[in-house]
Amino acid sequence: MRTLRACVLAVRLFAIVLSASIITARIAAAADPMGFDEARHLLNRTSFAANVEDIQAFAALTRTQAVDQLLAWTATTKVSTPAPAWVNEFESPRRLRGLSEEERKLALRAQAENGAELRSWWLTEMLTTRSPLTEKMVLFWHNHFVSSLQKVRSPVLMYRQNLLLRKHALGYFGDMLHEVSKDPAMVVYLDNASNRKAQPNENFAREVMELFTLGEGNYVEHDIKEAARAFTGWSIDLDTGQFLSRPLIHDDGVKTVLGRSGNFDGDAVLDILLAQPQTAEFIVRKLWREFVSPVPDAAEVKRIGRMFRENRYNIKVALRALLTSDAFFAPANRASLIKSPVELIVGTLRQFRFETGDVIPFVFVSRQLGQDLFAPPNVKGWPGGEAWINSATLLQRKQLLERLFRGQEMRQPAVAMNSQTTDNTKGVATAANEARQRVARALMEINFDGAKWLSQFGHSDPMLAKVVLATEPAAMPGGIVPGDDRLRQLVLDPAYQLK
Repeated sequence: MRTLRACVLAVRLFAIVLSASIITARIAAAADPMGFDEARHLLNRTSFAANVEDIQAFAALTRTQAVDQLLAWTATTKVSTPAPAWVNEFESPRRLRGLSEEERKLALRAQAENGAELRSWWLTEMLTTRSPLTEKMVLFWHNHFVSSLQKVRSPVLMYRQNLLLRKHALGYFGDMLHEVSKDPAMVVYLDNASNRKAQPNENFAREVMELFTLGEGNYVEHDIKEAARAFTGWSIDLDTGQFLSRPLIHDDGVKTVLGRSGNFDGDAVLDILLAQPQTAEFIVRKLWREFVSPVPDAAEVKRIGRMFRENRYNIKVALRALLTSDAFFAPANRASLIKSPVELIVGTLRQFRFETGDVIPFVFVSRQLGQDLFAPPNVKGWPGGEAWINSATLLQRKQLLERLFRGQEMRQPAVAMNSQTTDNTKGVATAANEARQRVARALMEINFDGAKWLSQFGHSDPMLAKVVLATEPAAMPGGIVPGDDRLRQLVLDPAYQLK
């Protein structure tokens, strides 16, 4: 019996020593400088692409120092790209109702042009920002709190929503939830403008639970019906495009939501949702899939979710915990995520320092690749991950990269397009032809100085591959390959699609 007890004690002591050793090793790893590979991985995930200078600078920092630096930059960066001239000119939908057929066509054409300009504005900001993490988080929330130009039909309202998401992108999730729920673009998109006493519209109540906070399986149909009553009266002023509360159509009766009863309004229901642990875990799970790996670690999600909720849903707290975790830096999780079309385009242009003028060609390319800014496909947004890649989009991605890195060849179709447009229209400026001409001019302005960019590597081919790719290339070249050709091989390698 004594021998058995001694064995049990020895096993327990060994487990304690092993656990302490693991903790000590983790602390030591976190206190050491990251080194080149970890710095490259961190910057590749939190920005659109990593350049040599930043990788080398961050390599000397610990994980915590590096993440704190990235988060500090998000607080000091403001939008540097001038807003489109029309952003304060809200056009009431009432006006469209009184237009003739020809006037209506012109109005819709102007709306489409403004939509293209809005997309160009945001893409330009992504290309020029000093805090790529800020833009990545705005894009993340755009795909969480989904609205679309296709239904909202107001570039002005979508612009305002972008500023709202930008304001809270790394702030407090609860504050953002309350403001987004009253955002006019959201009110229109999820039909809350038609939500009134005795005739509740459940669209917003359903999506705020399923997609914005709790996730499926953490509420019942009765909760949706009762919450919809609480959101009655939240509407929009059709003349100004501002949020408007209409007390006369608000249901002020007692509601029961998630087991709590009271004379709730919409804000009270949102607070009930924020009080649920499932909300914090739902957001952390989405952040995990965005920054760490396709399959979240359940235990880590609970741990970080608890921190998130206990810190008033401070987004920086959750992000800091994710980006300094062992899971984030685990070799198995590197190159485990697929670049979205926007990440591929913006990352390529930023990393290789392409000179661009009008970015409208890339707005259209992003749409063709499946990510149309300000127009996610449905209320669930872009599914991401493996859904980004199929036989058609993979071919289109490679064609884009081929043309970018063969600059002179890329310009030839643009000249032909411009010439053909001019001949065919003979001075008649249709919207389609004007768009083609704009794209043609923009393509002529794209330039990449390969020799200058490659000069930072000297003759170090391994270093080049480590900067450009998140993992080993799938196709290894045979013999000596000249710099420009080697660079094209790397960006056309399947590994370039990963981050």
